[in-house]
Amino acid sequence: MMPGHARNPHELYYLRTQQAQEKMERSEKRLKQRLRVCVATCNRADYSKLAPIMFGIKSQPEIFDLEVVVLGSHLIDDYGNTFRMIEQDEFDIRSKLHTIVRGEDEAAMVESVGLALVKLPDVLQRLAPDILLVHGDRFDALALATAAALMNIRILHLEGGEVSGTIDDSIRHSISKLAHYHAVCTRSAERHLISMCEDHSHILLAGCPSYDKLLSAHQRDDYTDIIKTWIGDDVKEQNYIVALQHPVTTDIQNSIKIYELMLDALISFNKRTLILFPNIDAGSKEMVRVMRRKGIEQHPNFCAVKHVPFDQFIQLVAHAGCMIGNSSCGVREAGAFGTPVINLGTRQTGRETGENVLHVRDADTHNKIYHALELQFGKRYPCSKIYGDGNAVQRILKFMQFINLSEPLQKKFCFPAVKECISQDIDHILETQSALAVDLGGTNLRVAIVCMKGKVVNKYTQLNPKTFEERIELILTMCKQAMADAIHLNCRILGVGVSTGGRVNPQDGIVLHSTKLINEWSSVDIRTPISSALHLPVWVDNDGNCAALAERKFGHGKGVENFVTIITGTGIGGGIIQHNELIHGSTFCAAELGHIVVSLEGPECMCGSHGCIEAYSSEDLLLVEGMTVNNKEQVNAIHLINAARLGNSKAESILHTAGTALGLGIVNILHMINPSLVILSGVLSEHYENPVRQVISQRALLSAQGTKVMVSELEDPALLGAASMVLDYTTRRTY
Repeated sequence: MMPGHARNPHELYYLRTQQAQEKMERSEKRLKQRLRVCVATCNRADYSKLAPIMFGIKSQPEIFDLEVVVLGSHLIDDYGNTFRMIEQDEFDIRSKLHTIVRGEDEAAMVESVGLALVKLPDVLQRLAPDILLVHGDRFDALALATAAALMNIRILHLEGGEVSGTIDDSIRHSISKLAHYHAVCTRSAERHLISMCEDHSHILLAGCPSYDKLLSAHQRDDYTDIIKTWIGDDVKEQNYIVALQHPVTTDIQNSIKIYELMLDALISFNKRTLILFPNIDAGSKEMVRVMRRKGIEQHPNFCAVKHVPFDQFIQLVAHAGCMIGNSSCGVREAGAFGTPVINLGTRQTGRETGENVLHVRDADTHNKIYHALELQFGKRYPCSKIYGDGNAVQRILKFMQFINLSEPLQKKFCFPAVKECISQDIDHILETQSALAVDLGGTNLRVAIVCMKGKVVNKYTQLNPKTFEERIELILTMCKQAMADAIHLNCRILGVGVSTGGRVNPQDGIVLHSTKLINEWSSVDIRTPISSALHLPVWVDNDGNCAALAERKFGHGKGVENFVTIITGTGIGGGIIQHNELIHGSTFCAAELGHIVVSLEGPECMCGSHGCIEAYSSEDLLLVEGMTVNNKEQVNAIHLINAARLGNSKAESILHTAGTALGLGIVNILHMINPSLVILSGVLSEHYENPVRQVISQRALLSAQGTKVMVSELEDPALLGAASMVLDYTTRRTY
């Protein structure tokens, strides 16, 4: 959740904890009471996005009750009476609202919104939905969102946060401000909504619902029949064009000019073309007049149609030699097939696109568009998944199930923190925002006060107790001492970050499985006792992940999008940062780098397997003259290094073997996730740097041999990483 200026981290933490406890109660209640969902569709384009969700809702009648409302251009003959395809999909349409005022100009659009606002209240009052699904950026959708918001109906907006040209941007953002929940397609759209002060906990990064069907579209065997039906018996795959151009409502005359130039270019290019009529926006009537003046409907190379069912339309796009126009389908759906696209004008300015899109924003001449056709026609590009991975519907249905209907309907906007006037609070001026960092090692338990700049202000160290009760008691005692000292050090403690060995569920603050070095430390809830005693929010993660977080915030990984941190010592651990985010994995065991197998017949590892990297870096060694070790002290990495320096061949051999094994493991990592940087941390990192680089140069693929390998410069990566979980939260990074 992104905090607003009126909430401090303590309040937000306990609110989040309360919400987590209530989630189970809501889900049990939901099993007994169906969620009433109203899906309102205005045109053929939004139905292609809403239909997969509608099918998903319909398939779970024990959870959902679906109500379908149809309005807008669905009910107009000139635009294909597309409500019939909804009926053909066997959806029960509860209400059909004729809301379009003909005229296809700016005034008609305004009047259509007004007409919809007059008719919608009766329908919404009768249906009384728990949630209204609204899609996109059409003026019809704005009427829907306005009516629902004023009638205290929860709104789930699909595809908010995106950027494009024309009045669509303003309408889309207006709907987002009216909506209570959001399902977005891309991470950029998610960030845009957050920057618009929308509540992060009410935003779902789902992907585009239409992609659920798109990504399996190539599996159909009847695409050749579809091509013959719509374009002609003599037309072959990738030897035709799909054209779809809509008016730009903020620059109607220029968009009509571009449309005319596009038609001239297509006539000259002399390829069979499927051209769809423009949508109902202001200016569409003039575009149709241009089409008819040029005789497109009678031209032998053109097939002009008002509507093609979506499942057939995507087949036509998937197998086209090129798509041209300014439809969002070109910059979104076509990318799923690698179909070459020519995007004309400014209607889609700002949209995220794949490499398959060639932009002709200043489409001011026939020759420029013709040249673009020459460049794009017949090419194929890699398929793009910018807008989805095929699992959007599943995510959206699950998201809806956990909407809290008892939550107050009033929207809460998460405004950025407002800086206080520094002349009014001298204590606030002098205090340094800081975190308590806790590091549980196999031998020692450490607590530190860490400030925002990564400086360890104060550090406390004790031997790690052997029992759970003693360990928790000591953690609390040391933290309370640190909090008392923080007052005198002018440090404001914002929360507690805990770094520990073993497999950790950071979402719930639980150690699932510990290392053998820490006794009684499996299936342990660390967050609850610390938070309850200190009244502070608590974050927990394993020491390898914390080392990666420390590098991301304070070390070599700062500003690096993809890197791996590897802790080297008597064992091997680490963390992976991918696209600036820490990777945990589905069962929280991602980045168990020490257990990458580099030899099928290698030594036995503590995990029970053979040939792990860690097995090569934890062997005991023979002591040499001049080296003293207490009989009760276990031989460790420091002893190994000292022995090697004193010329012990066994120690040198172990270090060389371990360095080679580590290098092989890192080569595997480079080939799997392709980071741009590998950071070695820990007491053995300097000794492993050169062997690792040597193995990479010998064994890695040529494209991965240039990966940087660096030794960490951080003194306390586990403590700094634990602190960063707290400090990143206060600076509104999601963790």
